[in-house]
Amino acid sequence: MNNQIYLGFSDYLRTFAAMKLYSDKALAKILDRPLFHLISAVADEMGVECYVVGGFVRDIFLERPSNDIDVVVVGSGIEVAAALKGRLGKKAHLSVFRNFGTAQVKMGHTEIEFVGARKESYSHDSRKPVVENGTLEDDQNRRDFTINAMAICLNKERFGELVDPFDGIADLEDGIIATPLDPEVTFSDDPLRMMRCIRFATQLNFQIEPDTFEALQRMADRIRIVSGERIEVELNKIMMAPHPSIGLEYLQRSGLMQIILPELAALDIVEKRDGRAHKNNFYHTLEVLENIAANRQPPTANSHLWLRWAALLHDVGKTKSKRWEPGAGWTFHNHNTIGAKMVPAIFRRLKLPMGAEMKYVQKLVDLHMRPQVIADNEVTDSAVRRLLSDAGDDIDDLMTLCEADITSKNEVRKKMFLENFRMVREKLADLQEKDYKRLLQPVIDGNEIMELFHLQPSREVGVLKQYLKDAVLDNRVPNEREALMGLLEQKAAQMGLKSTKVC
Repeated sequence: MNNQIYLGFSDYLRTFAAMKLYSDKALAKILDRPLFHLISAVADEMGVECYVVGGFVRDIFLERPSNDIDVVVVGSGIEVAAALKGRLGKKAHLSVFRNFGTAQVKMGHTEIEFVGARKESYSHDSRKPVVENGTLEDDQNRRDFTINAMAICLNKERFGELVDPFDGIADLEDGIIATPLDPEVTFSDDPLRMMRCIRFATQLNFQIEPDTFEALQRMADRIRIVSGERIEVELNKIMMAPHPSIGLEYLQRSGLMQIILPELAALDIVEKRDGRAHKNNFYHTLEVLENIAANRQPPTANSHLWLRWAALLHDVGKTKSKRWEPGAGWTFHNHNTIGAKMVPAIFRRLKLPMGAEMKYVQKLVDLHMRPQVIADNEVTDSAVRRLLSDAGDDIDDLMTLCEADITSKNEVRKKMFLENFRMVREKLADLQEKDYKRLLQPVIDGNEIMELFHLQPSREVGVLKQYLKDAVLDNRVPNEREALMGLLEQKAAQMGLKSTKVC
């Protein structure tokens, strides 16, 4: 497993993982906690083998904190969990899931998941296995990756003994994600493991072992039997990793992206005509996402996840808007508007939330060109007021996205863009300081317009409301009743409407 797949974003990858090796004696010392000794005592009294397994073991060697503990019992995990709860008393809570043969004991912030050792078999059209009782070896064989297949014995006579049949320690040292058995079988049995493979590689900054990656490519189509909800969970974990571009490029190169998010995959193309080529918008998007990820503190209280999604989808409309114009070259006119219209369908298909989160992403995709347009021209109060009105409380996030969108390798050009955005930010701050936000809605609202002209909710009401708002935004009149009423009467007369009130 020495050969590794290097991606375009290999600067973010490390050849060797930061980890620490421990002897069995040292592991026994790490597990020298009352809780583990209590599990040990319960298992010994019941005469069953008992092991802590999976991510908790992996994270010991990676020196990562973990409060989620998985325990495998060669016997009934539910019975051991119930006996442990009896020992712990009221300070612990027991949940039993008999359909899955598992039980959970929760105490404070610590959760211990108990399961009996098992072996599994799958049918081709389902990721739900047929489960049978098995040995520890059977249980380790069914694990997804070598680094998650290690176990540490909790029985008193072997307390702290590491059982590592697939040399997961070596893969941890090398920073490699590999499957315990044939990767094609592993991924065919449970296709969600393909997403987990890429997610672990992204979160841990590991590389996927070549045979495993080739199996990903061959088995990519199997992801179609996995529910959108399960894919969403793994995708969001990739998105929130320190360097999400690692996982997104793995998704693209494996063929999974073409199935999960074909709109983004379609950006991975460069066309050339008359010696002029446009940039690869897929890799540009990954750079923008990396710029957002580097901003460790979100600019507002809004979840950083959705700002990352806005970065991921900000140019998704470019495939549909791309045109070749003689003299001008490649253009992507209105790609922001086209992309914003694509956002709801993408969120719906991926089972992402369709409420405020989707609308936030849609808004930022739609508006992400506006600050640049303003910066390219004179930064007028009117243009900035309109931007402030349309972006609302998300204005800081929008500006952060726009600044992240500057990926030019020309440092002079990059500096110019950033300076332009600085001026826009200054104007925004100035207008906010003057409390323009409070004045952006005209004092005459839609209800009063309907009453004045005996109108029902209609297009005419919307036209009149927008006319007054534009007048305020353009600073043609103050946001005062008398001035606006005069404008309203003039516009209504042009539209053939007559007021029924004397003002």
